[in-house]
Amino acid sequence: MLSTEHKQSIIQDYQKSQGDTGSSEVQVALLTERIKGLTDHLRRNHKDHSTRRGLLKLVGQRRRLLRYVADKNVGKYRELISRLGLRR
Repeated sequence: MLSTEHKQSIIQDYQKSQGDTGSSEVQVALLTERIKGLTDHLRRNHKDHSTRRGLLKLVGQRRRLLRYVADKNVGKYRELISRLGLRR
């Protein structure tokens, strides 16, 4: 789970303008942090299948958002995945 301070710092890093908390870029960044946390949890608790299912749902949601960003603006998409370290 993300702390409030960490979540606010992510939002400030990826927002388009002041007060932007729901743009696709912000949502993808927040989902990526949640996915990283759940991945670490599952490395320690490999039998936690309900968390694994939740992780797969988050990955699918992030994939759909990234597809939307790529359809709207390829430059933003490439910048976003490079900043987040996705698609190595």
